[in-house]
Amino acid sequence: MSDFKWRHFDGEFILQCVRWYCKYGISYRDLAEMMAERGIEVNHSTIYRWVQKYAPEMEKRMRWYWRQSFDSSWRVDETCIKVKGQLKYIFRAIDRQGRTVDFYLSHSRNTAMAKKFLCKALNGVNDPPSKINTDKHKAYGRAISMMKESGKCENELEHSQVKYLNNRLESDHGKLKLLLNPVRGFKTMKTAFATLRGFELMRIFRKGQLKSWHTCSCSPGTQAEICLINKQFGIYTQHIPAF
Repeated sequence: MSDFKWRHFDGEFILQCVRWYCKYGISYRDLAEMMAERGIEVNHSTIYRWVQKYAPEMEKRMRWYWRQSFDSSWRVDETCIKVKGQLKYIFRAIDRQGRTVDFYLSHSRNTAMAKKFLCKALNGVNDPPSKINTDKHKAYGRAISMMKESGKCENELEHSQVKYLNNRLESDHGKLKLLLNPVRGFKTMKTAFATLRGFELMRIFRKGQLKSWHTCSCSPGTQAEICLINKQFGIYTQHIPAF
């Protein structure tokens, strides 16, 4: 069954709107105006519903591709966003090369949430890290100790707390925040995480983590990005939709 059954627009156009919103840090209204200039009238609330449905599905279907190979040294930290006026935390991990390992949205940044995120990040990677660097927040040290005791990670895993090693991750937080700025806060955790998954996926494309999986005949870059995403939804065109 088609992922776009009962939709009033073609799947290729829907995915393009979702990609643009998650990639360029624009508002739903601005994106609707951009589409109108190209002769397609679509309401901004319709684009919102598309992002909520297809952004997490895109990330889910692409996850196997981008979580295949990482450096042995990881950097882990969290940044905050507002959900319904309250601060929530995005746990994020990258490797030494800056490639995204994983991310997780949480109500708090206590030991339980740190452990949950680290277990999630370690699950499914081909090569677990030999070293994880964090800030001096006590939750990480406690979480890693608990994971070693329960066998969730190797006893040889080194935990360091060197501030400058996380500079690259702090910079990466800033680039993600640029995409989040037009959102001006979220109403629920569900909508926040759905949108975040789309933002993170498009950041992963920008970092070049999926270059090795560009199997279509089109040239690397945006065309290959379109091709790879569309194939996950059964769309086998290799061009940007014409208007």
